[in-house]
Amino acid sequence: MNIHALKLSFSLLCERRILVMILLGFSSGLPLALTGSTLEAWFAHSGASYKTIGWVTLVGQPYIYKFLWAPLVDRYVWPFLGHRRGWMIVTQLVLLTTIALMAFFDPLTSGLALAMVALIAAFVSATQDISVDAYRAEILKPEERGLGAAVFVGAYRMALIVSGGVAMLLADQIGWRDTYIFMAGLMAVGVVATLISQEPLHKRGEPHSLKEAFLQPLVEFFKRPMALWLLALIVFYKFGDAFIAKMFSALLIRELGFSLTDVGSVLKVGGMLASIAGAITAGFFMVRMRLFTALMVFGILQAVSNLMFLLLSLVGKHYGMMTATVVIEQFCGGLGTAAFLALLMSLCDPRFTATQFTLLAALSAIGRESLGPLAGYLVEHFGWTVFFVTTFIASFPGLIILYAVRKQVDKYQSQNAYGNSEPGL
Repeated sequence: MNIHALKLSFSLLCERRILVMILLGFSSGLPLALTGSTLEAWFAHSGASYKTIGWVTLVGQPYIYKFLWAPLVDRYVWPFLGHRRGWMIVTQLVLLTTIALMAFFDPLTSGLALAMVALIAAFVSATQDISVDAYRAEILKPEERGLGAAVFVGAYRMALIVSGGVAMLLADQIGWRDTYIFMAGLMAVGVVATLISQEPLHKRGEPHSLKEAFLQPLVEFFKRPMALWLLALIVFYKFGDAFIAKMFSALLIRELGFSLTDVGSVLKVGGMLASIAGAITAGFFMVRMRLFTALMVFGILQAVSNLMFLLLSLVGKHYGMMTATVVIEQFCGGLGTAAFLALLMSLCDPRFTATQFTLLAALSAIGRESLGPLAGYLVEHFGWTVFFVTTFIASFPGLIILYAVRKQVDKYQSQNAYGNSEPGL
């Protein structure tokens, strides 16, 4: 990356659009752990039964099925702040309220009520994600998408650290009630972001009926040249990365004998920070890179980084090697994630941004959520070497498809969500 591109990247960091992406990323990431792992820890710490904790894990289901109501976000407009900002401010205020309300329930005496409020919070949080994803795709200029996606991912993952590990540390010091009230207050970050942002300057031509809102996004996408190949790219681009993630903990804890503290500090903290660094690095490079080039280069690095775990399995229990493996793999994964989000944004039609982005993101999760059984089978029957080589090979179908649709990728990169007009902020 030359000096001019570096200066351009830093100048973009000062743009209000990019600042808003940072704040919205934090706002989107904060509720996830508070309705997920942190909530489960609260129930466990309070002495709830394993059966109860098992049911509580279902609170996060709205995040999986949010594509079902994404068309409503495209179809309906609140009578204030515009289409996207209206949805963002409503969901953020409701989240602030519901997270604070969770603080006043006890898992032992009113566990069902607490879980129901958490379920409402998860539903509203998923809806915030829909509106924020659509806003991000519409407000960022083509040259800003990589950096915008990068800072958004970084802030999102920092929010996971705050609402996960930091929240548990706080709960140990000041109690769960005060912790959740404090976390609710942090949702004000999202409110501020929405108030200082500006609605995308584009007449989208929102769907005129629910039928149109649900059907037209699909019809429009499948009319595109090489539509099925583009969908295949979405599914397979991070396939190898998702494949190897299924057996991270099993290798480190069971096979190599690292302690929970080792894994928690290196994988969950060091790995998270490396992933953020990777995403930010990708954003700086992508200011002057073709989207196809970024996807190809970062995709190859993702694939090669998987082989670090093969080396670790051969070396054995070695703290330095384990740290290097996790940091390198997560850093390369962050590179790919930033480019992949830029791809998803570029593929959205501005009339159906919320619906199409949510559907494409859900499609990309197929690999992430369905590979666990196959990963376990490979390790059980063929060993770790075969498994890691398989994850390396599994990364390349996506890259082959990417090369096949490179002209389409470049075409969509050159178009922003506004046709020939520019978004204002």
